[in-house]
Amino acid sequence: MSSSDAVVDLWALSDLCTPWCIRVVVTLRIAEHIDSGISDIDALAAATSSNVDALHSVLSYLVTRGVFVEEPLGRFALNDAARGLLEGGAFLMLDGIGGRMSNAWSTLPTYVRTGKPGYAQMFGAPFWDDLDANPDIATDFDALMSYAGHGTPDGSLRLISGWGSVRTLVDVGGGTGAMLAELLRVHPDVRGVLVDLPGPVERAADLFASAGVADRVSVSAQSFFDPLPAGADVYLLRKVLNDWPDEETVAILRRCADAARPSGTVVVLGGVVPDGTPRPLMIEMLLLGGRNNTVSEFRDLAGAAGLDVVAAEDRPPFFVVECRPRTTD
Repeated sequence: MSSSDAVVDLWALSDLCTPWCIRVVVTLRIAEHIDSGISDIDALAAATSSNVDALHSVLSYLVTRGVFVEEPLGRFALNDAARGLLEGGAFLMLDGIGGRMSNAWSTLPTYVRTGKPGYAQMFGAPFWDDLDANPDIATDFDALMSYAGHGTPDGSLRLISGWGSVRTLVDVGGGTGAMLAELLRVHPDVRGVLVDLPGPVERAADLFASAGVADRVSVSAQSFFDPLPAGADVYLLRKVLNDWPDEETVAILRRCADAARPSGTVVVLGGVVPDGTPRPLMIEMLLLGGRNNTVSEFRDLAGAAGLDVVAAEDRPPFFVVECRPRTTD
């Protein structure tokens, strides 16, 4: 039987009950309360300022889905699935970045009809402006993009010319610097510059110190739509271009091309996929109107920015695109 002929349960696929129940119990920190010894439904409701009958219904439902154990009736315990909420559930909390990302899916009809995000209509401002207005959520987002959320980035990035001649690396839109820190640890002769907005780069100081690379890093608190620090050997765009529509992608690439002239390299990780790759559906589309471009599409965008693609290939764990500035536009 081919995958297209497999039996598909559309009701199961369209179920919203389970994901929302999980987000509610994470937001109420139910797993943490049970882990601390509070197991009776009345005590759990009191500890979370919840309606006892409503909370009981949610927890009993999750038991049927394999999350938590209820034995005897009205007394709950953690199982392996529920213990996972103790470690990996922070970004599902509805009062943090998890709430923004969860509720953003309700704007999917707007995105499908228009090709543009409906985030501002739901939250009152575009995504980045919303983060600026809500520092706690911005901090959650930075953590999600860094070690706490995505784990330790892989610093094994390979370049077609190797790293032997690389002395300076600019991480463009590098957030709190997790990837830059890993690359500097792997390449002790390289100095780094982190470029991002003031909030993320301010939060990067402790990360660089703990990674032991603080003496080889400087920061530039700025937008990457403004002129970038010039003259570096490598300009890295990791998981940046997938956040932006084509017009903004060209603008970012143009800033990189201008800064990299005459002999620097622009390295893109994320936002470019091999030709023939099926179109993915990504949360970045709903938050920001972002997209992935095929290599052929990206060559045109890069060319418009004054860059030539010199390599586009799979180098696990990355699909790597390397560009060089044109000597003349």
